[in-house]
Amino acid sequence: MDFQVWDIPAGVSYLDAPDQDIDGIFSSVGALIWVIDAQDEYFTAIQRLNDTILYLCRRYHSPQHPDNPFDGMPHIEVFVHKVDGLSDDFRADVFRDIQQRILDDVADHGFDAAPIHFYSTSIYDATIFEAFSKVIQRLVPQLPALENLLNGLCSKTGVEKAYLFDVCTKIYIASDTTPGDITQYETCSDLIDVVVDISEIYGWERPDPEPGSFEEKMLAQETGNSDAEAMITMERRGAKCLYLREVNKYLALVCIMAVDDPAEKRAMVEYNMRVFARGVNQVFEVRPRLMEDAELKRVQRAKASEAKMGRKK
Repeated sequence: MDFQVWDIPAGVSYLDAPDQDIDGIFSSVGALIWVIDAQDEYFTAIQRLNDTILYLCRRYHSPQHPDNPFDGMPHIEVFVHKVDGLSDDFRADVFRDIQQRILDDVADHGFDAAPIHFYSTSIYDATIFEAFSKVIQRLVPQLPALENLLNGLCSKTGVEKAYLFDVCTKIYIASDTTPGDITQYETCSDLIDVVVDISEIYGWERPDPEPGSFEEKMLAQETGNSDAEAMITMERRGAKCLYLREVNKYLALVCIMAVDDPAEKRAMVEYNMRVFARGVNQVFEVRPRLMEDAELKRVQRAKASEAKMGRKK
């Protein structure tokens, strides 16, 4: 998965600038993240955001598709930021006020179903990572398949909550569908910090095994992927146990379990995690092949159409 992040300065009125290719800017955008300072006057920021939302709604709105009238429109992600400096009651009031002003203005123009999402964020806790995780998940086409794999893992092993993390950013690209809370994410994120710190001391540069070699086959058999190094961590926290397993160089599975004696389930958990790791890598391998097949079929149809037109002439 490759993502590009474009940072647009807040003081630029790019919708009115004649030298800006607005259609070109938004043609390949999956999500528009708008950050509003909760500790500052936010009325101008809301007005600019509403102008942008209305522009996108008018461009992408398709009344002939009532099931998905905004197909192809970038998701609007509003971060109400710096809430850590506000009291709990005032924080909730500010968040509600910003949300209501935006939604009311959009609804007044007849775009009630526009894809707009709101998050209360701060750099001093895990809320900013939680918000970015939700944003990224909407851009991952394999998300339903990953959620099904995580749900199956939880049902087979008794896992309370499972996250599939990007290790470098601590953003989770998928989780099982059971309700969770921010403390569960923070606990798993802290475990990743510990593992990364240890790997900086004891890790090593992994050589690339020759395709089909004994080393590659053994590594794939142990971890479900030839790029991954097997790692399982178990930590007692009261009645909770944490499991971490590396899926490949970039992804790690972190689970929270509530069992009396996790050692009794260790073999079963390890087996199911290996199966899950194989499934994840198959999911990410299948989609490029499907896209290539679809592109090949499109080219074949285009050539057949051209040949048919040539015969008619």
